[in-house]
Amino acid sequence: MEQAEEAKNKQVIFKGFIEGTPTETDFQVMAGNIKLKAPKGSGAFLVKNLYLSCDPYMRGRMRDFRDSYIPPFLPGQPIEGFGVSKVVDSDHPSFKPGDLISGITGWEEYSLIRRTEQLRKIKPDDIPLSLHLGLLGMPGFTAYAGFYEVCSPKKAEYVLVSAASGAVGQLVGQLAKLLGCYVVGSSGSSQKVDLLRNKLGFDEAFNYKEEPDLDAALKRYFPHGIDIYFDNVGGDMLDAALVNMRIHGRIAVCGMVSEKNLSDPQGIRNLYNLITKRIRMQGFLQSDYLHLFPRFLEDVIGFYKQGKIVYIEDVNEGLESAPSAFVGLFSGKNVGKQVIRVARYE
Repeated sequence: MEQAEEAKNKQVIFKGFIEGTPTETDFQVMAGNIKLKAPKGSGAFLVKNLYLSCDPYMRGRMRDFRDSYIPPFLPGQPIEGFGVSKVVDSDHPSFKPGDLISGITGWEEYSLIRRTEQLRKIKPDDIPLSLHLGLLGMPGFTAYAGFYEVCSPKKAEYVLVSAASGAVGQLVGQLAKLLGCYVVGSSGSSQKVDLLRNKLGFDEAFNYKEEPDLDAALKRYFPHGIDIYFDNVGGDMLDAALVNMRIHGRIAVCGMVSEKNLSDPQGIRNLYNLITKRIRMQGFLQSDYLHLFPRFLEDVIGFYKQGKIVYIEDVNEGLESAPSAFVGLFSGKNVGKQVIRVARYE
């Protein structure tokens, strides 16, 4: 019997469940060997990972909290997330060697894929492959579904976006501008504020770390109040936004990055405004709207190719950089969508 060729397979291993802010020591980069053949009769296919996505939701998978919309990582195993990969070998009828795919894969050089939910083939066309993890991937679709479906926007409305230079926020703001809204973004550095104003086309932007009074800041940027708040952070920003919402305002609760690392998250004080201003506040998952994904791709690819939107990426080189890049998400180190390039497409 012919022996399958082997290759080195570097992996990012999840060491164990944590409390508090992730650190690089919560991961271990290890190398082993892998056979470059998909097992016969397995229905699986082997891929070489090209790009991996760092996303804040992955922090929730680092705690032993099984009553969740997504299961926790397995200690001692490679962590997993969205990636762009090239099929090396296949025992699956729908995938053949050379195919490019985007979907859930392991944080490793090679992965054996058995599950095909939310997995799609992509083409090596004039759109960079890494954009299938951000602009055309889960974050981009989160922005699209959250803004159009949850926020129910109308032309000329006043829109606030928190974490506005991140993977989701930067697209929300640009979609709002395309609709004719007035858009203000908050972020955590002067560099990001400059990007929001001068590259992403926001009407205004501010560094929340330099605002001692967020309520006063929002009154300064929204003297007539806020119609839509796209919330990626929760905490004090959500509390301040509630006070400054207009009647019949909408709040899309997309993320709570300020709360993710707290064992005892703070409460929200200004919820009474939901009643007096008849505000609709709704949490959502992008997976609730997957029937809209084809329309999303058509719209956003069109906007991108026409130059109506841009998308900022922060690309780290090599699998070894993945733990540092992931940890950096929670201190605002990244500028734009955080991506790891594992290998170049050939």
